[in-house]
Parts: sequence; structure tokens; C-alpha cells
Amino acid sequence: MRALFVTSEVYPIIKTGGLADVSASLPEALCNLGLDVRVLLPGYPAALQVAREKGSGIIAQLDIGEYAVTLYETLIPGTTVNVWVVDCPALFDRPGNPYQNDRGEDWEDNALRYYLFARVAALIALGEAGLRWIPDVVHCNDWQSGLVPALLPDSRPCPATVFTVHNLAYQGVFPAETFRELELPDSLWHFSGLEFHGRFSFIKGGLVFSDRLTTVSPAYAREIQQPEFGYGLDGLLRHRAPVLSGVLNGIDTRVWNPENDRFLDHAYDGDSIHNKRLCRADLQRNLGLDASQEKPVLGYIGRLVEQKGVDLLLQVVPEMLQQGCQVVILGSGMPHFEQDLRALADLWPGRLSLTIGYDEALAHRITAGADIFMMPSRFEPCGLNQMYSLQYGTVPVVHRVGGLSDTVTDPLDSSCSLANGFCFSGGGAGAFTEALNRALRCFQDPLAWRRLQINGMNGEYSWQRRAGTYTEIYKEALAERRAMSE
Repeated sequence: MRALFVTSEVYPIIKTGGLADVSASLPEALCNLGLDVRVLLPGYPAALQVAREKGSGIIAQLDIGEYAVTLYETLIPGTTVNVWVVDCPALFDRPGNPYQNDRGEDWEDNALRYYLFARVAALIALGEAGLRWIPDVVHCNDWQSGLVPALLPDSRPCPATVFTVHNLAYQGVFPAETFRELELPDSLWHFSGLEFHGRFSFIKGGLVFSDRLTTVSPAYAREIQQPEFGYGLDGLLRHRAPVLSGVLNGIDTRVWNPENDRFLDHAYDGDSIHNKRLCRADLQRNLGLDASQEKPVLGYIGRLVEQKGVDLLLQVVPEMLQQGCQVVILGSGMPHFEQDLRALADLWPGRLSLTIGYDEALAHRITAGADIFMMPSRFEPCGLNQMYSLQYGTVPVVHRVGGLSDTVTDPLDSSCSLANGFCFSGGGAGAFTEALNRALRCFQDPLAWRRLQINGMNGEYSWQRRAGTYTEIYKEALAERRAMSE
């Protein structure tokens, strides 16, 4: 089976969030199951740099309107997965974040940029890009590739389509004028097409026109069918519920594994978990924290935005510091959150470490060196950091939403033989504090704490089983598409 995996970011080439991790590890896992997968990625400078370094060849040259497009073939670093890079300098040769300028503002021509990207994907899907390879299935991800299914015709055979929602909060919504400027067919402009309350929605292309829909956890698949998490699309998703599946993301256990993590000076597993204390001491020393083993180190890695519950962190962290805990935070996001956290760090030298930005090596060291990982997200489609933490014996404290509720089991909800972390409901600072205090009390009981750690480390977080589920979804979509064409 041939699958074209269409995505706007792939780790380690370009990453702003979990989509990049999934777009690297899922295609590789699918290849390991025998599928022929090609990843399609916009030609950002970082992607072209990888193509030059890894060696690449031109496999196609296309003219789309006034734009000349070159398609390069290379490999995702560290894998044997082919990635096709869509080089259109006028639209993608820009520094930094793929979606925003250096002031944090969306590029004004994002609709045009990802429309062209979708056009290239559609041409490949229809065998009109001059390639010998034509996919059986096109797997699109988030709004940036949402137009692809809408651009494929129903009138003649074409590949089956699968669309994955990684975060429904980001929808790619633009003014109605943009629809006309892109000269899309009038037949797509209606409420059951790309029109969304008088505006033009990219994500509706994927939600309406794909053969199968998936999202990144079973709980999130249920949540987005409700008004609270549906962002105005819950009715459409309830209508399409028969073809919607929640498939929990996996993690790359070669990259995220305390037994062989290249960023750690001390390896450990469930039998040598005492070495985790050495990782903790390394983290404290490298970040200028006081050397202490009595109270736990609390970690947070993620975007500093409201979705991630950073306002709750700001309310709760001072109390944790007053109780003697240490806190390590890595992330970037809203300027006012960054400013408030800097002020808090200034008040607690040696106890609170704040790093603005993203540092892959530090992320691994925090995951290994922290005792508790905090994820108070207001919503979390899947979440990867809680799975990284579980893999490393770092006990998560999470809000009971989305993939967090699918992966973290609280002692209050089950026997101790299953518990691996602590959960809170309701999304308030009081509930978050209560869950953290339960974790602090448990930390004082070494045997109970060790049980939680080992339960987490014994979990199955790899992509192998998840990739098998996606293969079955591909087969179902393809069989239905072929039946329709007969």
C-alpha cells in the first residue's frame, strides 16, 4: 500500500509542536509494517537545508498559477523514510516559525501558501505531477493540508483520504474574499463545504471531504463532538462520527528512552531507577538550583499559552515553592506569561529555573531529572510530554482531559497496581493544587512512589500498535473508495 503523508512540519526538520513528532514517527512505523510512505513537506529553509545536507534530487517541476515549484526528494534525518520537499521560494523561503513572522503575527499569505501546498499534494494524488509513484491513500494532517481532500474529484478514481485532527483549536479560517482570490470552485462555497459562518475554513476541507477522520486520542474524539471542545464544528463531527476514530499517539521510544538517551549522562531503567537521582543532581547543577533531594523537582515543558494552563501554573507554583519544592520550566509563548514567569523566577533564585524558548537536550534532561511533571492543560488532544514522563519514571500530574485522561491513571480511580500519576478535574487552581499535594504526600512514601514510577515505565507507548490501527483505517477507506469506483 502506498501512502502520501501530507504535513506542515516534521521533526527534526521543523517543529512547533507535537505534530512534528507524529509526522516523523508514524510514517516510519508504517514503513516498518511494509507500507510505502512518502512524506510531503513545504520547502521551508530548514527543509531545504536538510535536503542539501542529506543529498537530494529533483523529482518534479511544476507550474501552479504564477508560481514555479520544484519537488525535491530526501530522507527524514535518522530514518529511511522519503520526504518530498515542495520548494516555492516566494511562499516558503522565510526564516523562523513556519506560520508566523518574528513579531508572532500570522503571515498574511498563509492561505495562499497552504493552498499551493495542497495543490501539489492533489496533483501527486491524481498522478498529474510527472511522478511514477501514485498513492493509494492520502493522509492529511491539520488545517494546513485540509484543502487536499476538497481538491480531489468525486467524478473519477482517486486515492482514499484520511484526515487527522491534531488540535481543533487551529482551523485555518480566512475571510470569504480569500476563497475568491484563490479561485476555488463555487461548488465548494456552502455550509456543507468550506464556508464557515461566512468565512473560509481550511479544516472543513478535511472534515467534510475525507473518507475517514481520526484524531489523536479516544477521549478527544468524544470531546470534539461536544460544544465545549468543538469550536463550532461539533455538529459536523457528530454527523461524521461513524467514520471518526480516536487513535492515541505513540512516542519514538528510540529517541525517548532513559536506557539510551544521548542527552543524559546517566542511563537507567526500572531495575536501576536509583540512577534517576543522578539525573536530578545533574539538572540541579546545570540550572543553578540548590542541591536537594528532600523535596521533589517539578517540571513543565510546553508552550506558554492559556491552552496549556500556564495561568494555573502561575497561581500554583508559588505555593509549591513555599513548601520547599523546586520548579523547572522550559517553553515560550504569550509575552505576558513569559514576563510573569520571569518575575517569579527573580523572586525564587536557586528554586525556580526558567528557560524561554525550546532546547531539545534540556527537554530530555528535565524529563529525566524531574520527579513530577505538570500538565494542567485546559484541553489536550493527546499530549506527548506525559508519555515521555511516564517512560522516564517521572510521575505526571495532569488535568483529566483528552489524551491525558487516556494515559494517566490516578490512585483514586484504580488499584495501586494500575496507577501511574495524579489527575484533577474542573480545570481550577484549587483542584490542581490538591492533586499536586497528593503527589507530594506520596513522594514521602518511597515504596508507593516507586510503584507509580514502575507502572509508568512499564506502559506501552511505542507507535507499533498504533501504526497497525492506522493501517486498518487505510484499508477500510481504500476498500470503500474502490467499491464506489466500480
